[in-house]
Amino acid sequence: MNVSKLNVRLSVLFLAAAGGSGAAIAQQTPSSPTDCRSIAASMERLACYDAAMARADAVAKDSAAPLPASTASATAAAKPVETVVASGKAPSIIDSTWAFNPDSSAYDISFHNSNYLLFGRYTDNVNNAPFSPLFQAAGQPQENLNDVEAKFQISFKARLWTTDDRRWGVWAAYTQQSQWQVYNGDVSRPFRENNYMPELFVSYRPGVDLGGGFNWNLLNVGYNHQSNGRTDVLSRSWDRLFATVGVERENLALYGTVWYRIPEDSSQDDNPDITDYYGYGELTGLYRWRGNSFKLSARGNVATGKGSVQAGWFTPPLLGPLRGYVQVFSGYGESLIDYNWNQTTVGVGVALNDGF
Repeated sequence: MNVSKLNVRLSVLFLAAAGGSGAAIAQQTPSSPTDCRSIAASMERLACYDAAMARADAVAKDSAAPLPASTASATAAAKPVETVVASGKAPSIIDSTWAFNPDSSAYDISFHNSNYLLFGRYTDNVNNAPFSPLFQAAGQPQENLNDVEAKFQISFKARLWTTDDRRWGVWAAYTQQSQWQVYNGDVSRPFRENNYMPELFVSYRPGVDLGGGFNWNLLNVGYNHQSNGRTDVLSRSWDRLFATVGVERENLALYGTVWYRIPEDSSQDDNPDITDYYGYGELTGLYRWRGNSFKLSARGNVATGKGSVQAGWFTPPLLGPLRGYVQVFSGYGESLIDYNWNQTTVGVGVALNDGF
């Protein structure tokens, strides 16, 4: 018995030991690969094809007769599946992120943007200005904030509805980013800023070959609200309609997002000039290499010449799912309270995912 046949039979026995439909396949060897088409689970269907082809090959060798047309055609159809598995080709970044695979859960819950904790985040330009009126109103001297603080972000999404082929879906998402003056005992270690961003959007997989190895695999259209949940002089918020296009090539994924700010009544608008600093869109790129992820994002307003750049390096897993994370930001709007404040920050910590 050659090695390939031994591997086939071992895979079938493994599925049999696991139970379920795999056991049925092991107990009843299919007469031809056509019997495998109705099996929903991809691994079990592949094992069925393996078993059927091994049987067909043995029959062909024993009888020295050509295979029936139906068996030959089914065997040919199974070869691409074998080729993909055997080649070890990395799965699509976008398909994995957005659960576009047909066998994915219809009500998928997963990470959205990157989830991380920066133990230390240093800024070269501390923003005390928004808090000065509070100290003045209380009749207390101005307390300066530390230039080193902690920063963390949690972000997840849930698919609420999808088509059978998973190419269309409706998603809800939530992202929270917080800056924490944990090392500033003089002012009782407060949270300097919390930003909350719920979203609702429709996702679609175009599956268009753009040439050069690039594929257009993502189109998101939806709405998000972002605010810091504060009142009076510290309140910041805005509402947007947005569209995101995602293309990829092997280990490289590129996202382009444009947005339209929903106008607010001037008497209620806490930050009427926010688009002067955030602009009307953002470009993000991610490259994965040997377990590392390198991420770069840029946004801004060409007319005002203001914007920001953020770069991140995610190491391979260091402890369970935790990866080392280094983040560098430069420009305006690292948080809503800093939307019109220019600074450069560097942070070091850990992350659970790279945001793709």
